[in-house]
Amino acid sequence: MRVRRTEFWRLMEDEFGGPRARMLADHHALTSLGSVSAAVALERGDSPKTVWQAICADLGVPPERRFGRDRPVKRS
Repeated sequence: MRVRRTEFWRLMEDEFGGPRARMLADHHALTSLGSVSAAVALERGDSPKTVWQAICADLGVPPERRFGRDRPVKRS
């Protein structure tokens, strides 16, 4: 699974809700990434996938929710 920054934020918001997602990204220290926040890890160049996996592990996101919510297919 490849995760881009926009996908990272969508996954965060799906799992935690908009305001809480931002608060967690700014303030939760991810021990597996050197006790820095997700925001710091992304800023220093860690891949969004690595950061998302660290959040999932730290906060107990169940495996069945690690790919985000199903979204309806848009048809033109």
